[in-house]
Amino acid sequence: MVTTPVTSWGEALLTSLAAALALFLGAIPKIIGFAVILIIGWIIASLIATAVAALLRAVKFNDLAQRSGFAGFVQKTGIRTDAAGALATIAKWFVRLIVMVVAFDALGLPAVSQVLQQLLLWIPNLVVAMVVLVLAGLAANAVHALVRGATAQADLGNPDLLANLARGAIWAFAIVIAVNQLGIATTLVNTLFMATVGAVALALGLAFGLGGRETAAQIVAAWYRQSQQAAPKLMQAADAAQQQALASDGRSPALQDGPSDVRVIRPAASPPPAR
Repeated sequence: MVTTPVTSWGEALLTSLAAALALFLGAIPKIIGFAVILIIGWIIASLIATAVAALLRAVKFNDLAQRSGFAGFVQKTGIRTDAAGALATIAKWFVRLIVMVVAFDALGLPAVSQVLQQLLLWIPNLVVAMVVLVLAGLAANAVHALVRGATAQADLGNPDLLANLARGAIWAFAIVIAVNQLGIATTLVNTLFMATVGAVALALGLAFGLGGRETAAQIVAAWYRQSQQAAPKLMQAADAAQQQALASDGRSPALQDGPSDVRVIRPAASPPPAR
């Protein structure tokens, strides 16, 4: 490309305006394509969200979310919709991100599209984490009812406390799995979880070791008394088994015990014959 030297400010201004106008006119088709892709994609995303919400409501997903506690979580976040609507909103924005990636590629901005692609690849992890939390809520409620009923039937301490502990343990494991799925501070969360489990185990061990010494001593003493009471019975059983074994061999138990005061009786001598 041959460039002509600029000799005045007027020529420089006209050259700059001409270059900017040429750049703008060249970008008009890309801008129009970007706008068309966004408009069509937004409409398609809204239709897909409506279809997903209708499908989830048809299969009674809201009832499942209500039993698992996911519906309460959605309400506490401030979202003015039900659980099916929340998942439909996630599906809608997933489609919109795909549309935005295509639109920015058409506009000639690959850097923006790469950032959106990374966010797009992260959304399935979010969906999996939400599914894990829903299943964990169902399992936690079922285990809570099971533990409460079993402990109340067996009269083992406080049924509500034990049931809440079981449900809390399930929720803790589920939250750790969900955080690992999302990839948010996985090392920190895993370290804190292991430290918490270790602290609880150490606390239980110290509580039993310090507070349960007398109980453990009573248990050991009871075992010792039972063993002392059972020792004569065991000896009698052993003697009876030994005698039975000797009787089956055809020997007298008295002879088997060892040498005793046994006298040998000799026959009397016969008188001499008469002469």
